[in-house]
Amino acid sequence: MDKRPLTDDARDSESWALAPPHNKNVQGLVVSGFAKQPSARALFLEFNFDKDHKGCGWLKALTSIAPITDADGPDPRCAALGFTWSGLSKMGLDAHSLDSFDRPFKEGMFQEDRLRRLGDRRGNTWSKTVIDGGPQWSGNTPLDAAAHDTTARPFHTTTDAHTNVAITTEITVHALLLLYADNETDVDEWTSQVTQCLAPYRVTVVRKLPLTRTRPSDGIEREHFGFADGISQPIPFEKDVVTLSQTLAQRHNSVHLVPLGEILMGHPNGHGELATGPVVPGKSANVSGCDPETLRPHPRGEGFLDFGFNGSYMVVRELKQDVAQFWNSMDECADALNKSVNAGTPPVNADWVASRVMGRDRNGHLLCPGGVLPADTSGRPDNAFRFFDRDKMGYGCPLGSHVRRGNPRDGLAPSAKDKDLLLSAANHHRILRRGRKYGPEVTDPRCADPGDRGLLFICLNTDIGRQFEFIQQTWILNPNFAVLHNETDPLLGPCGAFTIPDAHLRKIIQVKSYVQMVGGEYFFLPSIAALRYLETL
Repeated sequence: MDKRPLTDDARDSESWALAPPHNKNVQGLVVSGFAKQPSARALFLEFNFDKDHKGCGWLKALTSIAPITDADGPDPRCAALGFTWSGLSKMGLDAHSLDSFDRPFKEGMFQEDRLRRLGDRRGNTWSKTVIDGGPQWSGNTPLDAAAHDTTARPFHTTTDAHTNVAITTEITVHALLLLYADNETDVDEWTSQVTQCLAPYRVTVVRKLPLTRTRPSDGIEREHFGFADGISQPIPFEKDVVTLSQTLAQRHNSVHLVPLGEILMGHPNGHGELATGPVVPGKSANVSGCDPETLRPHPRGEGFLDFGFNGSYMVVRELKQDVAQFWNSMDECADALNKSVNAGTPPVNADWVASRVMGRDRNGHLLCPGGVLPADTSGRPDNAFRFFDRDKMGYGCPLGSHVRRGNPRDGLAPSAKDKDLLLSAANHHRILRRGRKYGPEVTDPRCADPGDRGLLFICLNTDIGRQFEFIQQTWILNPNFAVLHNETDPLLGPCGAFTIPDAHLRKIIQVKSYVQMVGGEYFFLPSIAALRYLETL
């Protein structure tokens, strides 16, 4: 699925980097998927300390055994840490600081309107794209009664005409700690050490996911459905802050370049404005921002520190993949198409159908009329393409395919004169993916087994509503996307129709639900300086 978590080693050498002092202040997860550390663990943490106990002790202890990795180059072990709104409240942030976060983060992913926009729930009914019985974990933002400051509750209002329905999960997550290491033995030992280290501070690992990165003999990283992963990502830029290799900048040009403020708070975004972030009260001598360990004064708020600077919002969704369901369904769709076509028409198979669902072939090459887009000069899938001139009608890469919905580029332009405008508009909604697959490798893709596998989807953005939620609601799940009617994403959406355009006669197949949400939440990924501030609470 087009959740694009990783880059291969060759691509890492052409990637982007942050210049000093930002490279020492930004978490390393922002600039790298830690591809060279193939073994990883996602530790979902719950804070069980009450308001009479300081929350900073565990964070100081964690620093001694699993220091959060900055963006200043590779380490043999890497770690990243994000907090939910309820987690920051438990840590002891004051009411005004908590209220300075963006509304989607304060409300949480499980606020009823957000669940509807994300396609997870409508009314009192969970979607078929959610596991049976409803999700298992979230930040439980609305009902966390243990929060220090009840005056800052997201739904605490007497003027609302509508009474919000509190939707909770069995597991409450206050923070997500990601650990990356060279091998399974190392990451297991490290996980055990971290768990024991946090226990005295009443910080509990309430859920653990083993994240994997495997590369077959052909060198292509694939997700569980068997398709190449790690192909398309936005490339941030900002003068004197981001460094790009010349070949990277030239090859991708305007197709993938986005202002750094789309990824990191406190930097100019696609609208030419500073991406807003939270603040905390206080004064600082770090006026120039050169000290990566100390919060800088907020440039527009006297008496406040820029708590969000060089941080990001981290969207996390645990997505379970039903591999057998997917491939058996592709077989059925291929059989149905072969029975419905005229005599003499070449038959299709499951791979042909699955590639149309994805929009790429198994090796990651874009589908085009008459074949696939040739590899670039380095031998990798060419990703610097546009849709309008190459395949406006979707005769190669279907209009409703997963890849096309995830990033339509200039494909929604009504005319040639609008191509650049629509590409620029699409790039205002880009997200930086940092997820990994979890669970055992598939042995027989058409045989159901008890193995629990899927993708821990992680993406970074500074405006959850304009970026992640827009993509999900307006592109992925929009039933009228492009010129389609009553269709959604054939990979991530519910059961329904999927149109495969053709110059002579379009083909319509019926797809099923292949991916289900197990849990999810919005997290704040602090800068290194913001983490140091949290250690003082």
